[in-house]
Amino acid sequence: MSQQGGPRRGEQRRGEELRRHILFAAKDVFLETGYERASMDSVAVRAKTSKRSLYAHFESKDKLFLAVLDLVGELYLNKLKTPDAYAGDPAEAVVLFCGRFLELMVWEPQVRTCRLSIAEAERLPGSSSAYFDAMFAATYERLAAYLADRYGMDQAAAAALGEDLLARAVLPRLFRTLLNVDSATKVMPSDTSLSEDVDLDAIRRRVTAALPT
Repeated sequence: MSQQGGPRRGEQRRGEELRRHILFAAKDVFLETGYERASMDSVAVRAKTSKRSLYAHFESKDKLFLAVLDLVGELYLNKLKTPDAYAGDPAEAVVLFCGRFLELMVWEPQVRTCRLSIAEAERLPGSSSAYFDAMFAATYERLAAYLADRYGMDQAAAAALGEDLLARAVLPRLFRTLLNVDSATKVMPSDTSLSEDVDLDAIRRRVTAALPT
């Protein structure tokens, strides 16, 4: 306890709790200011912790940024789930999974994270690679595993079909959003239902045309 009534809330945290608290604060700082303008000082202030505590967990801004991308990937995959969480019918499960992927990827914080990762890709190739693995490769793997299981496909065929389905259903709108042709979605995706902004009928037509009969 300090003479002023105790340590600040940020200083009370220890170990893994403090580390995650710093990551959430850093995520907000990076998204608000961009990588170049973000500083370890500003992250420490946002996290209400000392620079000493910050550097004890992350020895550089680069490593902090990579850890933030890992956190973003973790939060994203928790919201995405796997296709079997959406419907019992395999075709509808794939449709809803693709719709959820699109919904998450065009949500404004995710769009800003993707743009930030692209902006730093040349200087920090590990950051863009980590972002791709978390957002795209992991999504492809989940869909491919489901297709192989439900449609009796071999892994190579399921992987190719999964990439094709997501390319048809998601990438056109995602690219338009990244380039600011379409507006990003500002409302946080619900954990229980898809936004009306997701055109499931269009996704259903594309998925149905590509799935094995």
